[in-house]
Amino acid sequence: MRIHKPLLALFALGLAAGQVLANDCEVEIAGDDMMKFSKTEITVPSSCEEVKLTLTHSGKLPVNAMGHNWVLAETANWREIAQSGQTAGLEKEYLPDDKGAIIAYTELVGGGESTTITFDLSDLDKSTEYTYFCSFPGHWVQMNGKFIIE
Repeated sequence: MRIHKPLLALFALGLAAGQVLANDCEVEIAGDDMMKFSKTEITVPSSCEEVKLTLTHSGKLPVNAMGHNWVLAETANWREIAQSGQTAGLEKEYLPDDKGAIIAYTELVGGGESTTITFDLSDLDKSTEYTYFCSFPGHWVQMNGKFIIE
């Protein structure tokens, strides 16, 4: 069977486009010992059914001293969630017992560690504003950003 080069090129381009779409649904973000995320904004396409997010702690300090997690909530709720989790303790990931307003969250990680979660995007409305943050005490004030669905 003979395949024409233009058809083969279109097929290869289609495969590459599919890989780009799949990769657009995978996000990597890092937190450091200076209490900063590597990104202040994350944008994912609305075509993603799920988002795979990997959080890496690029610092050296242990989880009990400078732990980081990634928590996603509607912008209208994120500060209340962050404040109510401050006294929850390390064993509860500094998250409130009532997690109903939390869309997704990772476990806390210390220096050199990473964690990955996958969460459903299909129930989220792209017209709603979302914020991600670190719930470790005091970190949420500067470790936060916009999560945008295009």
